[in-house]
Order: sequence, then structure tokens, then C-alpha cells
Amino acid sequence: MIHLKNITKKFGKREVINSISLEIDKGVIFGLLGPNGAGKTTLIRMLCGLLSIDKGEISINHKSIEEAKKEFGYVAQYFGQYEELSVWENVLFYAGLYGVTDQLTITKLLKRYDLEKYKETKAKELSGGYKRRLALVCALSHDPKILFLDEPTAGIDPVTRKLLWDDFYQLSQEGKTLFVTTHYMEEAERCKQLAFLAQGEIVAQGTPKSIKNVLGEVHLYTLQLSYTPTLLKELSSLKGILLLNQFGNELRILVDKECDIEVIKALLHSKKIDEQLQKGEPNLEDVFIALTKERAL
Repeated sequence: MIHLKNITKKFGKREVINSISLEIDKGVIFGLLGPNGAGKTTLIRMLCGLLSIDKGEISINHKSIEEAKKEFGYVAQYFGQYEELSVWENVLFYAGLYGVTDQLTITKLLKRYDLEKYKETKAKELSGGYKRRLALVCALSHDPKILFLDEPTAGIDPVTRKLLWDDFYQLSQEGKTLFVTTHYMEEAERCKQLAFLAQGEIVAQGTPKSIKNVLGEVHLYTLQLSYTPTLLKELSSLKGILLLNQFGNELRILVDKECDIEVIKALLHSKKIDEQLQKGEPNLEDVFIALTKERAL
């Protein structure tokens, strides 16, 4: 459905997208995960034809971007609808761009996303969550086969986020392909296909399950302990430590197969830390940080 081969993009001398290749299947939710500044928005704007590519090839449903424009919808990272227009006027405008004039279809979309009651409300008066819903309705108004969603749940409450993701699953079941950028690990877990992006490069791709195994034979141990900088510094100097990830009052310690766990236990004992190490499984956040920590230095 979506094919990228060796895509490259530069701004001046800075290469923000470096030879990216991806194959995204029809009807799946594909997640592009990466920190701010990784290149997610740049890549999605290239896919939508809003930015030119410097090198490489892009095809969408076996067509060029220009030929495929009527087959996809785009929800930008920031609210892009007309704030002085009403909800109804916004949707009519975006639908009209694609020659859609069937008001019954538009009404059904408003009802699906709980916007019917705000039909005459100006877009600027909507809450953040309802602005997201309006942007989604505008993108869906011409019934596209593909949706490009750039951080579609950023800055909205957890309840609305869950409702939107429930709908993303429904759209996928209806046969639509969703390309979603995010920096939320829990959203990455919900995708069928996934790629990690760091400083313009893909550092891992596959299913969430397969990506968790990309580091090979590693082990994770957890310790209930509040943030202790001196201990973290000493632990980081030990052989075989891949990652120290403090998550609230939990310290997650990722090690390779050469690491001697008894050395870690001895260090903890010397610090009079009696909490027991618990064996765990690496999650997507552990893997992502381990893969990208050197690039962030």
C-alpha cells in the first residue's frame, strides 16, 4: 500500500531524513515512533506531498503521490482547520475540495465523532479533543483509503485518546490504512507494524513483539528504588550494563548476556540496599532508549 525506498531529505546541509525504506501493508495501523526532532513530521509531510524529496522513491497504492492524493487524508500535528468557520462549514469546505457534496454522509461523520451537537459552533471554540475530532472528520470526508495522522492524540486527555484509538481500530477493520506518528510508547504497542526513528534514521522496524527482541539475548531486572544519582553512576560503569531506566520509583536495569548479576547484587549490598532484584521483560521503551541513547549524546 505504501512504499518508500531510500528516502532522503536535507534542509541546507543538515540531513533530516537519511535513506529510509519502508513497506506498509493495506489495512494496518502503522506506527512511526520517535522523540521530538527525530524527523517524524518531515517524513509524513513528504508522504503527503507537502515537502519534496531529495532522493529516493515513494509510491502509494502503486501510484505517485500526486496521482494518489484523492486516496488519502491528512491530520496535521497542529490544528489546521479554519477557526472562524463553524464545524459544519469546515467539513463542507474540506469535502468540497474532493467534490463531495453528499450532506447525509457528512452528517453521519459528525454523528460518529460526536460533533453533531457542535455543528454551528466555531472551530476556535472547541476543546482540544473536539478539535482533533473535527480534523479527523475533515480528513475522512472524502472516504480515503489511507489516513496520515501526525501525533493525533498529542495534548488531549486520556479518555479522548482511548476513544480515538478505539476508532482507529474500527477504521482499520473497515480496510483503511493508518500511518500514525507518536512518541507515546503505549500507542506504539497498539500498532500492527512499527518503526523506530532517531535522528532521521530507522533504527528498528517490525511488529511490537519482534522489535522487543531486536537487542538479542538481553535480560531485564527491576528494583523498587527512588532516584539515586550516585548509584546510577556506579552501576553504569559495570560491564554488560546496556541501560538504566528510572521510571518513577522503579529502576529498570537492562544487561547483556556477559553481565554478572552477582556483581550488581554486591554493589547494591555495599550501599545497604536490601530490595531484591526482580526478573522482568524488556518493553518497547527499554528497547527504544537502548537503541537510540548513543545517537542522543
